[in-house]
Parts: sequence; C-alpha cells; structure tokens
Amino acid sequence: MNQQLRVRPLPVAARLLPGSWFYGWYIAIACAALMMVGVGVGYYGLPIFLKPLRDAHGWSTAQVSWAPAIYFCVSGLTAAIVGPYVDRYGPMRFMLVGSVINAVSAAFIGLVNELWQLYLVYFVFAVAFGMSSNIAVNAILTRWFIRRRALAMSISFTGVSLGGVILAPVASRLIDAGGLELATPVLGALVLITSIPAILGVIVFDPREVGLTPDGDPIVDAPPAGSAAASRLESQLRPWTRAEAMRTVSFWGILIAFLLVLIAQTGYVVHQVTFLEDRLGSRSAAAFTISVTAFGSIVARLAVGIFADNVDRRLLTVILFVVQATAILIIIHTESAAATWALTLVFGLTIGNIYMMQSLLVGEIFGMVSFGTVFGLISLAGQVGSGLGPIGVGIIHDATDGYTIPFTITAGLTYLAAVAILFARPAARPADSGAPRLASAAGD
Repeated sequence: MNQQLRVRPLPVAARLLPGSWFYGWYIAIACAALMMVGVGVGYYGLPIFLKPLRDAHGWSTAQVSWAPAIYFCVSGLTAAIVGPYVDRYGPMRFMLVGSVINAVSAAFIGLVNELWQLYLVYFVFAVAFGMSSNIAVNAILTRWFIRRRALAMSISFTGVSLGGVILAPVASRLIDAGGLELATPVLGALVLITSIPAILGVIVFDPREVGLTPDGDPIVDAPPAGSAAASRLESQLRPWTRAEAMRTVSFWGILIAFLLVLIAQTGYVVHQVTFLEDRLGSRSAAAFTISVTAFGSIVARLAVGIFADNVDRRLLTVILFVVQATAILIIIHTESAAATWALTLVFGLTIGNIYMMQSLLVGEIFGMVSFGTVFGLISLAGQVGSGLGPIGVGIIHDATDGYTIPFTITAGLTYLAAVAILFARPAARPADSGAPRLASAAGD
C-alpha cells in the first residue's frame, strides 16, 4: 500500500462523532441507511407495488412482471459499466447522482398510466440503483475492512432488511390510504432526505484519504514474506483485469451460482405477497410476510457476520442455498398459516446472507483493488437472474394458473447453485499481473 493519496479534511460526521470508535464502523452504519432506502424501496417495494399496478390498470401478472425484470437487468448492466470507474475514481459522484434520480424515479411509479411509462420509469430507476447502491457500498466496505469485512458487511446489508421491515408495511399502509399516487412520492422523498446527508456527511471511499488503514490497524512494516498475513495482503492488493478474472474457474463458479440463486430468490420474493394473499386472507397480512422475511434476514445476517470471517465461506454459502430451496419447496405444499409464517421466517434467514456472501466471496478471491471491476460483472449476472426470475414466474403462473410449478422450478435452480459455488476456490495469480498495487481514489 505504498501509493500516496491526497489526505482530505475529515467529513462532518468524523468531527462530531466519538473518535474512540474506528471510523469504518460509522461508514458501515451510513451504508446501512443508504441500503435501507435505496434497496428497500427498489427491492422490497416491488412485491408491494405489483398487485396494485396490476389491479389499477387491468394488466396481467406477466405484463407487470416485466417492470422488475427491467429494473434488475438494467441495474446490473449499469453496475458492470461503472464498476471499473468506481475502482479508479471512487463511487461518490455516482452515489450522489444516482440517489437523486432514484428518489425521482420512485416518486413517478405511482403516476404511470401506460405500460410503456411503467417500463420507462423502471428503466431510469434501475440506472440510478446501479450507480448508487450495491456496487458502491460493497466497494467502500471492501476498502475499509479486510479482517472484519463480514461483520462490516452484515451491518451495512442489515439496511436492506430494515427496508423490508420498515418500508414494506409503511408502503402497504400508504397504498391503502391513498394508492400508489400517495405512496411512491413519499417513499421517493424518504430516499432523498436519507441518502444525501449520509453521502456528503459521512461516506469516505478509502480510509487512507483520512489518514486511516483498513480495520483501524496501526501502520506497520510489511509482514514477513510467506506469512499468512503477507499472503492475505497480497491477495487483497492484487490487480485483476476482467479478462484475467474471466479465465478463472472461481469467477464462473460465483457467477453461475448467483445467477441461478437470484433467479429463484427474486422470483419468489416479488410474487410472495400475491402468492400468499389468498392463504393469509388479506393484502396487509401478505405484505407483512415481507417484514417477517426481512426480520429473519436481519437476525441471521448479524449472527453470520460475527463468525463468517473465520469459516469456509463456500460451505456456508452452500448451506444457505440448500436451506432456502428446501423452505420454498415446503411452503408451496402446505396450507397451514402457522407453517407459512414459520417457513417465511426460515426463508428470511437465508435471503440477506446470500447477497452478503456474493460480496464476500468476490472480495476474498479477487481482493479490494479490482473489486468493482470483477464484482460489476458478477453483479450483472445476478441482476439479470433477478430480472428473469419474476418474469419467468409470472409467465409460468399465467400458463399454469398457479405458483406451484414455477416455485418448484426455482427451488431446483437453487440446489444447482449450491453445486456451482463449490467451484469458487481461491484464484491463482495471473502471470502478467505484476507487483501488487492499489488503485487511486484521489480523483473523487
């Protein structure tokens, strides 16, 4: 880490908050707030908006499902495009612009009257999300933490689940009170008033910009060559081009696994409220299952974050995949409301950790220097899967007049993903990579 960065003035939060705590933890909490409103409105809002849009305009389930399909695919493509620029220049500009567009786009969802308008709004919404949320937050935390990265990411990704716990029922009540015309502008305003202060007042891309080091470790001489610490540092500072990463089995193991699992997971989540409304008796009760799912995600993610830095993350990911697939298979074959609530919680125990494991595996194998470059491609595949899942489930639902067959297919895909992730082993160093270096973020 010999490259010098321009040291910047401390952000406002660093001057006001107690300095006895490593500033990276404040970064993680700020990222949690960003994920709560950004992903909370975008991801957990989708199943809440689905049925009101369908009912208000007479659209079919398949027609409405194209909106989240566009959202996930375009946001993934945007992340893949901006990833190398995040590595080179930092994410701050992308986050600011993306958050503003995110808020405006969310507000316009309730104002559409034609299908093309819905698709256009979700297209713009997706571009904003791809710029401001997942890849930016993961790149930031990968720079701030190495030894305690799982715990830091568990804190930030808890914001996603808080979006489900808090924003899903709020959105449902707002829809009941005034329809989408009331709910979506309120949610858009919430995105704006939360994200802008967090980005400008708290977030710093690289700890060296404020005179700190990852994990708050003291600045010491380089560890002895051949030691475990030296090996870990070398892997984190190793630069990767996209071509080099794509020549590794690890890259394709992660990409295929998360493509499959996110087809399944998002296909279920987006249709969860519609699927469970008849069984549970009302849209409000069905919408509350989103909160239960998110609550389970919070508990499990924080628990896993405590020990995930010290276990085999591939095997942990396999366990999460198998539990999720099994929960879905059981839930579609039971009519018991009690069992439905219990299985919804079990599903929630897996959902948040799956996104976190994707980031952790990429960071562990491909390091911090080229994280945006590599993660952008893998995130693109996952987001395409997230887009295909809802539309695929919607088409099969309309063709079979039910959710049993599409959800059985998604469970099978999750089992296949568990096999694929076993191939995500530490990657060999590319022969032409040269000495480790740390890309500059000073241009931000």
